[in-house]
Amino acid sequence: MPSEHFIDNDINLYLSYISEVKNLSKNTTSSYKRDLRKLSIFLDSISIKNYDEIDDSVCTSWLGNLYSLENTPKTIQRHLSSAKGFFKFLKKNSIINSSPFELVKAPKSPSYLPEVLSPEDVSQLLNFKPSDALEIRDLAIVELMYSSGLRVSETANINLDDFEEEMSFLRVLGKGAKTRLVPIGRYAKNAIDNWVYERIKYSEDSNALFINLKGSRLSVRSIQLRLKRLAVKQGLPPIHPHMLRHSFATHMLESSGDLRTIQELLGHSSLSSTQIYTKLDYQHLVKIYDQSHPRAKNDKN
Repeated sequence: MPSEHFIDNDINLYLSYISEVKNLSKNTTSSYKRDLRKLSIFLDSISIKNYDEIDDSVCTSWLGNLYSLENTPKTIQRHLSSAKGFFKFLKKNSIINSSPFELVKAPKSPSYLPEVLSPEDVSQLLNFKPSDALEIRDLAIVELMYSSGLRVSETANINLDDFEEEMSFLRVLGKGAKTRLVPIGRYAKNAIDNWVYERIKYSEDSNALFINLKGSRLSVRSIQLRLKRLAVKQGLPPIHPHMLRHSFATHMLESSGDLRTIQELLGHSSLSSTQIYTKLDYQHLVKIYDQSHPRAKNDKN
């Protein structure tokens, strides 16, 4: 059993504080506990005996140790957040005068580039003739999500009276209870018209656009499962609904280059959220360049 280190009692005080005063969840408190115990073990391993000995060089060594253990940037960010919170607590309670972790910066996580379908994949996904009511509905769902860049939750929550101007536009309630107006492409409009005609057989009372055969609103989980099933049936890998949204944004950017309009259509509050698609666009251009490079042609010979 490891010996108790000088900061362990203070760690226990901090854990009680975040659990009982800050009302953090049991899982979050346990996460802080694990991170801070590892910090205590590290400080003990380099013979740190009191808070005055913890300076910038110690913080740097600690970060280096986390890197050497092959932690991801996200995990290191969490460890640093735990350490900063703990030392802020110590400073607030006059146990230390200043926190050595205050100016320490976490490593940046690598940029996440969303998965997108190629136009050919989208065409393959949508290239089928519905054989029953469920497939008529599913085609309408996929066409609409791709045509208008909707989130799956937004799609599930659509009501019949959310359409305007003869189903040419749709009022969408997005994140933060913000409403936006999005246009509907003609293929999506045709698919929705076919489904609206069909759905009357299953519900005349419900206002929900997408319902199951019992007349109840289709859940987010049901849409996810139906899309996955459809993709496999069409000879594609399983597809998540958000891939349709990403594909809509990427293909729109490739066609128009109008980032501001795409931001409005997606319902992003910040342009920075939309700018991820410019990276995908550049990635596409680089791929074309690489394929057309003379050396690429020579490699095939």
